[in-house]
Amino acid sequence: MTLSEVQGIDLAARRVECAAGPIDYDYLVVATGAHHSYFGNDHWEAHAPGLKRLVDATEIRRRILMAFERAELAKSPDAQARELTFVVVGGGPTGVEMAGAIAELAHFTLARDFRRITSTDARVILIEAGDRVLAPFPPALSAKARASLEKLGVEVWSGVQVQDINADGVTSTNGFLPAATVIWGAGVAVKHLDQWLGVETDRSGRVIVADDLSVPGHDAVFVIGDAAKVPWKDGMDVPGIAPAAKQEGAFVARVIADRVAGTPTDRSFKYRHAGNLATIGRHAAVIDFGRVRLSGFVAWWLWGVAHIYFLIGVRQPIVVALSWFWSYLTYAKGARLITGVKGDQSPRDKAPEKPASG
Repeated sequence: MTLSEVQGIDLAARRVECAAGPIDYDYLVVATGAHHSYFGNDHWEAHAPGLKRLVDATEIRRRILMAFERAELAKSPDAQARELTFVVVGGGPTGVEMAGAIAELAHFTLARDFRRITSTDARVILIEAGDRVLAPFPPALSAKARASLEKLGVEVWSGVQVQDINADGVTSTNGFLPAATVIWGAGVAVKHLDQWLGVETDRSGRVIVADDLSVPGHDAVFVIGDAAKVPWKDGMDVPGIAPAAKQEGAFVARVIADRVAGTPTDRSFKYRHAGNLATIGRHAAVIDFGRVRLSGFVAWWLWGVAHIYFLIGVRQPIVVALSWFWSYLTYAKGARLITGVKGDQSPRDKAPEKPASG
């Protein structure tokens, strides 16, 4: 195994060009995943980070907690209101879960942490360009998800398009909204593969693969996960979720094993959809298993069980289950850690300097 940055792929020479040097291959599986897509407005990223990596999660937590701290020190009601306004862009599972989590943080976890502000005064706005949140879900479950969000105090703006994001806030078809914290969950894109592979991709950069997930014209190269455009049913593609990527990985492993063993194979990938799940805060979730559709408290527990079940090993599910149960009882009282060194903080994040003593 080599840890290095990929710089290109030479299909003719069957070689991956890396910063540490070239690596030859007999079979190549490309699973680069997807990155945030700002629809041609990449300068928004500095003001509206997305959630794809662990470092993204810690950065978003830092921004949210620092916003409350700055609100506590704000000199004017307008400045305080801006710091206590949180905007989540995108009404998919990521945006819905993020908006619910921020609302719960404000109403429960931080409710008694400040003297000058009331954290429950925080505004959480979820902006969705479509006509409803959780569009992949049936309309009835989508409506229940929206009702659960609004019960938590989230303002859901559906049918609203974001036009600009800067350090001061968000401009949308609803006008300008001053906001200190904006989180992006509206789109993803795959980078580099069109240049690396020189094959057809869709608008988001996903490679249009063959039935066996190989790159057309290059049967030793496979693309899986978020990087692959795989037809599914009713004009839809296989969704970019972990269960789909796991199924694709297992399928490609069997195809390669057959070829190495010299076993003739004409395998075609068939996606088995286990269902859609999304959680909305502490006691609510929606689940679509096809014929079985659930919402509310029971769905929330099933959501948790499903996530724990797929963890690797024996120790991890037990530890995570106990940790979640303790967080449930205590309203996540340990969620106060603000990470990040002084150099990576914006001017707003810096605490006011104390006068020199003596």
